[in-house]
Amino acid sequence: MGRKRVVLAGLAVVAVTGLAVGLYLFQPWRLVTDREVREALPSVTEPQPAGTSGPPPTAAPPADVVLAAGDFVTHEHDTSGRAQLVRLADGRRQLLLRGLDTSDGPDLRVWLTDRKVLPGRAGWQVFDDGRWVELGRLKGNIGDQVYDIPASVDLDGLRSVSIWCKRFAVSFGAAPLAAAGSGSTPS
Repeated sequence: MGRKRVVLAGLAVVAVTGLAVGLYLFQPWRLVTDREVREALPSVTEPQPAGTSGPPPTAAPPADVVLAAGDFVTHEHDTSGRAQLVRLADGRRQLLLRGLDTSDGPDLRVWLTDRKVLPGRAGWQVFDDGRWVELGRLKGNIGDQVYDIPASVDLDGLRSVSIWCKRFAVSFGAAPLAAAGSGSTPS
């Protein structure tokens, strides 16, 4: 009888430890929670691709310029919104996330990468295969957000944004960065 209690106690400790580790790693409550962020975004206008109609050009160029932009596609979790890479009038560069809507998750980061955005499951795990720059933790899974890009970051060849789950090495969603007004990716 005593041996049976020791075995049961041991199994109980293993089960509780396993549950605690699982909860820590997966944080399942984040699938049903949201962190909404509404940061003030600079006023920028994306140039229209050649041959499209838009507002008439103004005499003075805008103070803040969109360098590249693209819409998010879904990877591991439903993701939507728009990413804009901008250069401000004072020379600083920022990544703007407009209307982002994705799932909350453990250890989410915002990455600029050199990888092409692939739709569906094929694109889930490609972003850590090449060059990437982490701009910080995702501030919220819903809303408008601004991430400063350090002056030391060389943007040449960076052509996408990923909402990257560092813990599980998977993209929740990503946006290709096409050069503003051209429809092509920046070089």
